[in-house]
Amino acid sequence: MDLVIRARRAVTGQGEVPATVSVRDGRIAAVQPYDAAVHGADVVELDDDVVLLPGLVDSHVHINEPGHATWEGFASATRAAAAGGITTLVDMPVDSVPATVSVAALAAKRAAAEGRCHVDVGFWGGLIPGGIDAAAALHRAGVLGFKCFLADSGAPDFPPLSPDGLTAAMRALRELDAVLLVHAESDAEIAKRPAARGPSYAGFLNSRPPQVEEAAVAAVIDAARATGARAHIVHLSSATALPLIAAARRDGVRVSAETCPHYLSLAAEQIPDGATEFACCPPIREAANRERLWSGLAAGTLDLVVSDHSPCAAELKHRDTGDFGAAWGGISSLQLALPIVWTEARGRGVPLAEVARWMSERPARLAGLPAKGRIAPGYDADLCVFAPGETFTVRVEDLHHRQPITPYTGRRLHGVVRRTWLRGRDIDPTHPAGRLLTRLEDPS
Repeated sequence: MDLVIRARRAVTGQGEVPATVSVRDGRIAAVQPYDAAVHGADVVELDDDVVLLPGLVDSHVHINEPGHATWEGFASATRAAAAGGITTLVDMPVDSVPATVSVAALAAKRAAAEGRCHVDVGFWGGLIPGGIDAAAALHRAGVLGFKCFLADSGAPDFPPLSPDGLTAAMRALRELDAVLLVHAESDAEIAKRPAARGPSYAGFLNSRPPQVEEAAVAAVIDAARATGARAHIVHLSSATALPLIAAARRDGVRVSAETCPHYLSLAAEQIPDGATEFACCPPIREAANRERLWSGLAAGTLDLVVSDHSPCAAELKHRDTGDFGAAWGGISSLQLALPIVWTEARGRGVPLAEVARWMSERPARLAGLPAKGRIAPGYDADLCVFAPGETFTVRVEDLHHRQPITPYTGRRLHGVVRRTWLRGRDIDPTHPAGRLLTRLEDPS
């Protein structure tokens, strides 16, 4: 074997168990009992205070290169991912220039990423009005699926789909058997509310109440039911939409949903007026809503947890005025996602093996990456050594994000990533070794 890892605690298909994991040619060759007699060129004995996890898969990351590389770039984002135990991420098609809504734009993305990634990177394609033919071409070019908006995206080159456009898009993607990721906020419902302005967080929250998400989720379910397409609700914030999703799934509608670390850890009651580092869309809601999201994860209505890492240039947060109406909506948390979720999970008695399913196995399944997300024979040897009992305080100077503005600064978190392997090799922050993934080929 090229690498043998002995761990008293390893998260495998059997839960958290003692195991010996053997690696050959970048793939997991065997998962055996801890005391198995296995020889390797490199043998690593892990300490008893750490857990061997599958490398995390983050299927919702905004890397703004090309066009807005000063916001975030492939080199900085993937260094941050590796530091946080993430070994695969999927880039969103919006907030770069051009948006990834054509084969030419995908080629520009791949050119910007080539040779600069420290973890493996895949790409979602964008679907905008009139873009069905372009989506078919992007599918042929290897994107992992598609993303659309039902409300203003904030990017002029990425307009939202109308209800009729959503149904037409799903009908086309059903023929391709491609998943559609949907930013589920309703333009019509937003238009009924006063626009957010000024430093009041309560005002910002009232501009996007739960009905905004409920209406959009209902529209997605109706379109998925009518077409038989696969739909996925991204960054669900409002727990009031959970019964809609649960009922649709009982009826056989092909709909799944995700939530994010900020919705699972933060609460509106704790957000000061003017603290625009907390601004995101949909917004962070009240503590009672947060607890219902945790219940949704436990029940399986929510399938996975991903960062929605969405950075911007510092001035776009308008921290000088604290104006939530003007501030860019997005939370930077890529490097911190696992400790944030684990800090909250451990306090609720949720085992680390369940966290790994939410943050590794299920995002890999959504993105159609069959070699990622599990410690099992035949999978890529993407692995993370995690110390769940160790704590640290978030400091801006320790973050690798290009723009390290984050609402977690100063927060005490549980769980430290001590080491990551990508296909059986230590991730070296000075030598990018990540690959660009496509739907068309097995990169391993």
